[in-house]
Amino acid sequence: MAAARFFIEGRVQGVFFRASTRQQATELGLRGYARNLHDGRVEVLAVGDVQALERLAEWLKHGPPHARVSRVERISADDGEAGASFDTG
Repeated sequence: MAAARFFIEGRVQGVFFRASTRQQATELGLRGYARNLHDGRVEVLAVGDVQALERLAEWLKHGPPHARVSRVERISADDGEAGASFDTG
């Protein structure tokens, strides 16, 4: 079990980034959340299989078609912060 928190910068709000992230994470069997931050970034917490987490990390570098990701910061996280599924907030 692995956990990571991501902060995604760029044009990532208003382009279905959170919903698309939830779809990707759910398909990968991950749990956690994606939420907009007041400074324009999106925060993603993902918990699950190491390989699935790495696949999500790669996807976050570009996101959905209308997003323009300029930077992804990754930090470690506690797997206890995630709920039973993947949510958007």
